[in-house]
Amino acid sequence: MQNGRRNNIRGKKIADLRMEMNKVIKGKDDIIVKIIMTVLASGHILLEDNPGLGKTTLAKTFSKATSMQDNRIQFTPDTMPSDILGYSMYNQREGKMEFVKGPVFTNLLLADEINRTSSKTQAALLEAMAEATATVDNVTYQLPKPFITIATQNPITSGGTQALPDSQLDRFMVRLSMGYPDVKSQVELLRDRQKTNPLDSVRKILDTDKILEMQQETDNVYISDPILEYISVLTDQTRKNQGIVLGVSPRGALALSRMSKARAYLSGRDYVIPEDIQEVWTDVCAHRIVLSPKARISDLTAVGVLTQILKNIEAPRVE
Repeated sequence: MQNGRRNNIRGKKIADLRMEMNKVIKGKDDIIVKIIMTVLASGHILLEDNPGLGKTTLAKTFSKATSMQDNRIQFTPDTMPSDILGYSMYNQREGKMEFVKGPVFTNLLLADEINRTSSKTQAALLEAMAEATATVDNVTYQLPKPFITIATQNPITSGGTQALPDSQLDRFMVRLSMGYPDVKSQVELLRDRQKTNPLDSVRKILDTDKILEMQQETDNVYISDPILEYISVLTDQTRKNQGIVLGVSPRGALALSRMSKARAYLSGRDYVIPEDIQEVWTDVCAHRIVLSPKARISDLTAVGVLTQILKNIEAPRVE
């Protein structure tokens, strides 16, 4: 009885959060749900799309609806690691060096157009995204909890961009793409913005304490050995497939298990089923694999190859 009541409260909160985000982001409820899932799984999000499709607005809307402290970095070719992490400066009054925190010390970091800056600057986020810490001048600082990075990038065909290193891509739990809105959604978007900004009307639904609580509950979702074996077989196939030269890493397999637990949690279950894996498979893994030159010449895509692997592996029965 108590678990049912808790599930009802959880479902109401998530439904309210989706409704608030839908005030601003039109026709993209599937993306909104995946954003929520990734945050509950304590993961980082990479939004890849052409300019002007609402990537930054999506991140801002989520921040406002969850009352998470947020900072934004606009990445440019001259952005330096100290612009992200912070720096030490001499305090003449105190007669000692003091650390000035950078924008990474926040709950929600919006890394805008991350692939427009240098690899050296991108690497400044590696420790923060993997360990929720930042090291400056040999001193390690703990970042606030929760700590989530939502990074946006334009396609590498856009001017002034460069591909993210594989190690950087592997830090993102999912890569998502919003895509263009349909005609109906765009009409709603234009109508809503004639005189006001819908972002101004977004209400706070969750606070950081509630998010941390839900993340803990997500961690506690049960995942059986047959499901763990299913994840392992799927990811192992990416390492053996002739069309793939770089398969899914153990970090990727762990991300897949955590995202599947988040989907089960949002579905009101305390255990994972194969459908949870299948639903997030390409979102978690497509940016982690590298296709062979022969596969690219044959016009194969990462999503296409992963989808075929999923079809070829029999899912376990969960009773």
